[in-house]
Amino acid sequence: MQYRNMTTMLTKEYLDARPDVWLDYAPKRIAQLILIICVVFLLTIQKYDKYVGLKRDFRLVLRGAARNMIQIFKGSVCLNGSPPAYYHAVGFGEGVDNWMVYLEGGGWCMSSESCYSKIQTAGLPGCGNSYTFKNQTTFVGIMSQSQTINPDFYNWNIVFVRYCDGSSYSGDVEEIIQVKDTKIHRRGARLFKAVMEDLLAKGMNKAKNAILAGNSAGGLATILHCDGFRAIIPNAARLKCVADAALFVRGEDLPGAADKRERPFATIVAFHGIDKFLPRSCTSKMDPGLCIFPENLLGDIETPIFLVNSAFDSFQILHNLEPVEPGWNNCTNNIDLCTPIQIEAMRDFRTTLLETLPLWPSSSMGFFIDSCYVHDQTNSDTKWNGPTGPTLNNYNIANAIGDWYFDRSCVREIDVFGNCPQNCTVG
Repeated sequence: MQYRNMTTMLTKEYLDARPDVWLDYAPKRIAQLILIICVVFLLTIQKYDKYVGLKRDFRLVLRGAARNMIQIFKGSVCLNGSPPAYYHAVGFGEGVDNWMVYLEGGGWCMSSESCYSKIQTAGLPGCGNSYTFKNQTTFVGIMSQSQTINPDFYNWNIVFVRYCDGSSYSGDVEEIIQVKDTKIHRRGARLFKAVMEDLLAKGMNKAKNAILAGNSAGGLATILHCDGFRAIIPNAARLKCVADAALFVRGEDLPGAADKRERPFATIVAFHGIDKFLPRSCTSKMDPGLCIFPENLLGDIETPIFLVNSAFDSFQILHNLEPVEPGWNNCTNNIDLCTPIQIEAMRDFRTTLLETLPLWPSSSMGFFIDSCYVHDQTNSDTKWNGPTGPTLNNYNIANAIGDWYFDRSCVREIDVFGNCPQNCTVG
């Protein structure tokens, strides 16, 4: 039941680091504890004893104040030096030994000024300051604890990692940059490692089944870290990855290849020091700035991976394509206003995106490529498993990933007839 997802537990170090928090926190926590005691009592008398202490609320976990993080994890911090943060729902029932780690997306920053700007976006996806994150959240989509919405994964340990480093969890630069009154840190790879080590200590090292998933910049991080995730849980019986809205295209033949795609991504790689984490199989053949594009990475991933993407990815069409004709902004904000020439440009993008899929995908790769004019799709109940969400060949996204993950079916679905972006009725 969703009301169970609203209690937050913060570490003592975090509370000590913030002025007057104890005065506000203590009475709230006492009230929450009274509620928990009542819930446990009711569960017990209903003879659900085996679940008591296992099913818990989603918690915002910040591993102490930033000054302690630097000592413990050698500077594994967000852009502004605040500690990494994640929410955790403890698994229950048959899912108690299964783990899903979901990496939030939220764009990138490629300069000290743009990173400073991300720190100011208080609480939003990709914000570089974990102290602004809400103390409570509700998990949706692939993370939902509703058996109706998420029948295959609802009772797993679910971890939602907040994105606060601006580098797809992949940067590592020792230098700290001062911008106005803020010190900018570029430590995404260290942050990812710190969170993984914390989760391993909490029981993920004994996972029977595991998934690394993410959306957008977090989806790209999923591709980059997929094999590494497999390496830290070597004894899992089944471990796979799910990357949502992560097929960022280079598009050599599309207008604006250099200015809209190649140069910005190369700048991200260089600014955050991502090149040292890119696969040698790619960097030995081409510039590291090109090895951030999934089309140059997917062929070398050994761990099973599933790709969810719209062939008309609204984020990429809006931000990564050259404007086509006057009124392009109106078109990209409302496709009903697009001219035939603008629709044709979107079709060219679709063709390019489909070409990023491996020509001969491994037997363990799956994908679901629809034509909705949207960006990410696994972080919404409606898109994930709603009555109006996208469907292909009688699959919706939840069914497709569930069947693929548990080897019930080989799922590779593409909307081959979708030659126009669709206004899907999804939330």
